[in-house]
Amino acid sequence: MKVRKIPMRKCVGCGELHPKKELIRIVALPTGEIEVDRTGKQSGRGVYICDKEECFKKAYESHGLERSLKRPVSREVYEALQESLSHHE
Repeated sequence: MKVRKIPMRKCVGCGELHPKKELIRIVALPTGEIEVDRTGKQSGRGVYICDKEECFKKAYESHGLERSLKRPVSREVYEALQESLSHHE
């Protein structure tokens, strides 16, 4: 029986590798909008973040989302993402 490889992704907050299913995907859609991708299948540039508050704070302070998404991220988007992450737990 073949062993399946578990896809790993790096959190933009803490920088640690985790299995993809444990992380939350944030996607920059082709339209320019940025939102949380619950399905993990939306088209666009995606970044991953742990569902921990400290990882979100690190990503915010280090501008990790802007760097990874290669576009500016507004304060409103950060607030919406933080609200969404707090409901995820």
